[in-house]
Order: sequence, then C-alpha cells, then structure tokens
Amino acid sequence: MYLEVDVKMIKRAGLQDAAVVAKMAARLWDTRVDEELKALFCGLIASREAAVFLAYEAQEAAGFAQCQLRHDYVEGTHTSPVGYLEGIYVEEAFRRRGVALQLLKACENWARGLGCVEFASDCELENKESFGFHLAAGFSEKNRIICFSKEL
Repeated sequence: MYLEVDVKMIKRAGLQDAAVVAKMAARLWDTRVDEELKALFCGLIASREAAVFLAYEAQEAAGFAQCQLRHDYVEGTHTSPVGYLEGIYVEEAFRRRGVALQLLKACENWARGLGCVEFASDCELENKESFGFHLAAGFSEKNRIICFSKEL
C-alpha cells in the first residue's frame, strides 16, 4: 500500500541537475557515477524526446524519473510514439509515501502533452518491488520474456 506524501516540488530537471540525477541513477542501476553517466543525463535532459523529473522535499532530492518517447514497437501497445518510463528511483527515506507515483504522473503528463495515448514500462522478472509498483500504479502486465545473447 502506498501512502500519499506532500512532496514540495516535482520539477523537470535542467542541465544543472545532471550530477544529482546521475548520483541517484548510479544507485538505481548499480553502477558508478562518472563523467559518462553525467553526460548521458545531460543529453537526455537536453533532448526533446526525453524528460527527467526530480522530486524534492524540503530542499532535498527525494527521487527522479526518466521517460522517453519510443517510436519503435513497444510490447503490448498499439500506437506510436509511446511514452516510456525508462527508470524511476526514490531515496530510501522517501519510499512508500507516494513519491514514485507523483514522479510517474509527471512523466505521463509530459508524454500526454506530446500526443501520446499510451505509456509503457518494464522491469526485470525477479524485481518484485518494481513489479508491485507498476501494478499499483495502474500498469497491466503484457508479456514476460527472457532475452538471450552470445558472442560470435
């Protein structure tokens, strides 16, 4: 169950926020913060095809969400482009209080504003917390896949 919290501000990230976003993204994707990750977020922040939102509570960054337009086929959708939640992260102290739902709503509003009528996302099969969040946020499961690769 998710409780609503009064997050003081959800804002679209600017280039000055790239380091803050990269720090949280490194925790989300279990990687290290480096210039390449910061540059990636600078590119996303500057893109017309992507948006990054930050949640703040009392001047403290509580979380972020990254969304993009996808023009290729997105599993379970019927239109193009589709708004796509690429990543969402909430700091431990702010979890289970509705912050992620507010960030998701900002992403959905952004996609709607660009003419999207569908919004999609994904998560790893074993990520039960993310799976539960998606269901609680109104997503419906469309498919399960396991991806393979091999070196040639």
